[in-house]
Formats: sequence, C-alpha cells, structure tokens
Amino acid sequence: MAPPSPARLFATLAGVVLFLAGLAGFFFDLSWLNYLYLASGAAGLLLAGRAPRPYALCVGAIYTVLAIADFSHRGWPHLAVGLLALAAFAATSGSSSTDDAGKEPPKSSKPLKPRAQAAAKRS
Repeated sequence: MAPPSPARLFATLAGVVLFLAGLAGFFFDLSWLNYLYLASGAAGLLLAGRAPRPYALCVGAIYTVLAIADFSHRGWPHLAVGLLALAAFAATSGSSSTDDAGKEPPKSSKPLKPRAQAAAKRS
C-alpha cells in the first residue's frame, strides 16, 4: 500500500482541524468565519479520498486571498493554511489518485466486434 499523497494528507488533517476550529469558534463568537471553517473542513474530509488535489488548490486560493484581504490577527493562520494547501497541491502529481478514475480500462485480449469498435472509438 502506497503512502498517501501530500494533497490527501493535507485534506484529511486540515479537514479535521478546520472542522473542529469551526465548532469551537461558535463558543467564542458567532462569526461567518466559523461557517467557512466548518464548510471547508467538512469538504476536506469528504474529498480526501476522491479529489484531494483540487481541494488543496481551492482551499489554498481561498485562504491565501482571505489572508491578504484581512491581514489582522487572523491573517497569519489563514496565510499558513493557504500556503500549506498550495504546497500540498504542488507536491502532488496530477496523475496520482487513490481510485481508478483516471486510469485507462484494461485492454481486452479478444478482438472487438465491429459494433463494439465503433462504440470504443466514440468514447
């Protein structure tokens, strides 16, 4: 079994941390950021197995822009999450995936019938 890709590791760990930060934030203040943390954390947990690389890119872009737009006391953690996400995206190759979604189907040793050949060419 291969070790998880950096994007998958980021999606899993950031998903847990962001989700818990969103929950804990409701005890201190009722901010829109808590909803952002909950949503991005839940998305990380849901997408860690299927699409960790696009998740890392989106979270990296959102949190980096958020840090630049509001560079207050909350800006540093947002910048850290954003840059870590972009680093995980860059460190993961585009073809690495845990499922067979990006792989070509195995070639059959039997020759295809003419109708099946036409269908194979169209797809």
